[in-house]
Parts: sequence; structure tokens; C-alpha cells
Amino acid sequence: MNEILFSILAGIIQGLTEFLPVSSSGHLVVFHDLFGFEFVNNLAFDAILHLGTLAAILGVFLPELWRYFLAGLQSLKKWDLRNNKEQLLAWYILVATMPVAIIGLLFGDFIESALRNLTLVGIMLIVFGILLYLADGYSAKVKTISQLSFFDSLLVGLAQVLALVPGVSRSGITIIAGLSRKLNRPEAARFSFLISAPIILGAGAKKIFDLTAAASLNSADLAALALGFIASAATGYLVIKFFLKFLQSHSLKVFAVYRIILGILILSILFFK
Repeated sequence: MNEILFSILAGIIQGLTEFLPVSSSGHLVVFHDLFGFEFVNNLAFDAILHLGTLAAILGVFLPELWRYFLAGLQSLKKWDLRNNKEQLLAWYILVATMPVAIIGLLFGDFIESALRNLTLVGIMLIVFGILLYLADGYSAKVKTISQLSFFDSLLVGLAQVLALVPGVSRSGITIIAGLSRKLNRPEAARFSFLISAPIILGAGAKKIFDLTAAASLNSADLAALALGFIASAATGYLVIKFFLKFLQSHSLKVFAVYRIILGILILSILFFK
């Protein structure tokens, strides 16, 4: 497979799976192992896929995120979380972001390299598929984001740390945590997406910073990266729009069942290989 086709397919997979509760990292591990293809500069490729999904998030939520950013700055001058919901949500996003930002910065590279294997991906797909099924079926689903507490936000943030393990799914674990705190499905997904923006931005920025020590890229590499970015951003944007609308009238069980079936399939292939 040439780099152009690989970049487009990987970008589509990233965009499809980053925002659905099915694990983008797990699917990319499967994709890499299935085709045995490595981009000439994997660090650059990972960075550009992260930036593509960030573009998708900003394409949908930029006005809302900007309001929260300004409200957060305003709260430093005039603290009014009791009466100003945008200030409150700004701080909820910050609280939910901090745990994974700290752990990811300190141990992210180790976790990504040490735990990047198909067996673990298969197990995590099954385990968290079961948890997603249970959370969707048995949670109260009565709250909106503005009805959360700081403790609720912290719990969602702590759960997000588990997403550093391939196969868990960042959106999946944060939606599970949101449902466990009685958020309704669309609000759990919306909060998951809102807190993903700073995380994806930070992860992409770190990878770009690390590129200073990486090999240079030629024009063909840059073209492949550009197409990967476009594929990731466009697919991610469409998936976010679809998913939020889907959850207004559907459950998450189809994604839970998909995870379980895929995990069993991966482990079966590895066992009989």
C-alpha cells in the first residue's frame, strides 16, 4: 500500500473512531498490524491525525468553546459560578481535562509503547464494551451538563485517564462516566467532545514539538500528510454531527455490541494464528 492511500484510509479510520465509543487507537493498531505498513515518519503522521480530529471538533464546537474560554478568563476577574453557567462549564471542562493531561504528559509515551499490542486491544474492547452496554441500560440519564458538580467532572476526568490504554476509547470511557453521573446520552457525548478539544490539542502539540528531532519530510510525504489531515477532519466532523443526532433517539448498545464482537474476533484470530 502506498503512502497516499494509507494516509487517506488511516485518516478516515481516525475520524470515524475518535468520536464514536469504539477506540480510535485500537482500530489504528489493528489497521497497522493488518497491512504491516509504517509511514516514513510515524510521529508526523500521528500528529497530523490528531490535528485533523481537532479541526473536526472546532468545526462543530468552536463558538461554544470560545464562549467558555472567555467565561473562564472572566471568572478570574469576577468569580460568579453560581449565576454564570458558562463560567461554571469552563471550570468543569478544565477539571475534567487535568487528570489525563498530567498523566499523559508524564507517562503517555511509555503507555503508548508498552501497551500497544493486539491482545490488550481485544481485551479492552470487550471489557469496556460490556461496561458501555451496562451504563447505557441502567443509568438514570436525567441530567444536563450544567447540572453536574465539580466532583462529577473530576470523575469523568479520572475515567479519561484510562483512555491512554489502546482499546479503551476516550469517548467511550468518558461517555460511560457521564452516564454513571446521570447525564442523558446526548449530553454525555457532548461533554465528552467538549473536554476532548484541549486533550487533542495538547497531544497534537506535543507530537509536533517532538518532531524537532525527527527526520525531514519530502514533498510526497507532505502530500500524504495533508490528505490524512483532510480525511480525518472531514470524517470526524460528519461523525460528530451524526452521533449527536443519533443519540437523541437511539441507545449506545449497538456500539457496545460492535466492540465486544470485534474484541472476540481479534482474540480469536490471535489464538488460532
